[in-house]
Amino acid sequence: MYTIAHSHHPVIQTDAHPGAARVGIGGPVGSGKTRLLEQLIPRLIARGIDLAVITNDLATREDAERVQRSGLIDPERVRAVETGACPHTAIREDPTINQQTADELERRYPGLDLVLIESGGDNLASTFSLDLVDYWLFVIDVAGGDDIPRKRGPGVLNCDLLVINKYDLAPHVGVDLQRMRDESSQARPGKPTLFTNCASGDGVDAIVDLLCSAVLFRAP
Repeated sequence: MYTIAHSHHPVIQTDAHPGAARVGIGGPVGSGKTRLLEQLIPRLIARGIDLAVITNDLATREDAERVQRSGLIDPERVRAVETGACPHTAIREDPTINQQTADELERRYPGLDLVLIESGGDNLASTFSLDLVDYWLFVIDVAGGDDIPRKRGPGVLNCDLLVINKYDLAPHVGVDLQRMRDESSQARPGKPTLFTNCASGDGVDAIVDLLCSAVLFRAP
């Protein structure tokens, strides 16, 4: 059984919700958020973490249905939130519907350790309310350009972990990975940035390691 590691990371709020840890995954459309989910799920389950998933989209259940069909997790543990408006409204300005959905999953699965909350594709301004999540990832991809970190959008600046996906495409799109690394460090000093290829799973183990140390710990 895992528990929220309140003492391990400064963004954890002990009075926010006493149950399962909640981790957000946001970022622009096409950056690889759902593919990252599909890579995280089996790795987290293999570590004994009892988890569920919530996806957010404007007016579709497509991401949730994709994860349900994947065979990686019991389909009943995946919920879709149709926001009916800009997706980041439901994870930032008024996260009530996501909170209610997470609460419902916790009631249904009393041993739940972790709820992964994916935001539908949005721009660089997408952020998560800390009333909703304990920790959140922002996923960008190199095909979007190596200037994204220095544009210093709120998602890049405020996330707990910046994931730069599709690094394998760098030579094909003229992206300087070292420049992205350096400018990410300058934009978010002291906060981690990881490079991944979520299509192959390369780099995902490092994300799991970080999540387990920052958000979860093995109860004695």
